[in-house]
Amino acid sequence: MEAHRTKRRWTYAEFARLPSEGGARQEIIGGELFVTRAPGTHHQRVVTRLTTLLSGFVEEHSLGEVLAGPIDVLFAEGDYLEPDLVFVARDHVALLSDRGIEGPPDLVVEVVSPSTEARDRGVKLERYRHFGVGEYWIVDPDSRMVEVWKGDAQEPEPVGETLVWRVGADRLEISLRDVFGT
Repeated sequence: MEAHRTKRRWTYAEFARLPSEGGARQEIIGGELFVTRAPGTHHQRVVTRLTTLLSGFVEEHSLGEVLAGPIDVLFAEGDYLEPDLVFVARDHVALLSDRGIEGPPDLVVEVVSPSTEARDRGVKLERYRHFGVGEYWIVDPDSRMVEVWKGDAQEPEPVGETLVWRVGADRLEISLRDVFGT
């Protein structure tokens, strides 16, 4: 459940000074502070599975870097998001800094939970599209579904039992059973 929301102008320095207590996630989205409790076990299992699947593929093909959250994605003043998982292509690794990722990752993955679902499908989808994230996956463990949003698409691409991810000429097929467990 969201504990606190505040809208005002935030600099990165102010954001960086916020206390990080008890695993709470803090994001500034469009100038609004969102504080959410740490994700649950089921959520983290899905993030771990996806991280493992994507990391192996990315490393095998030298495609860039996969990073699991928490990691800050810094788009602009007042927009500091913390997705569950990101991929930054080899050509864009200059975006990586000690502060986080300073610009749009090539892929952002959010695993929804009851307390974040509306935000993940709403304002976060809008902000990721606005700042040029190439691909955004909304992963729903409860419904065992994945939505794949690319660029400015008005609708997500349909995903059946297999999620297909392409990076250049390389292609990874991921069974949703491998994502959600049996």
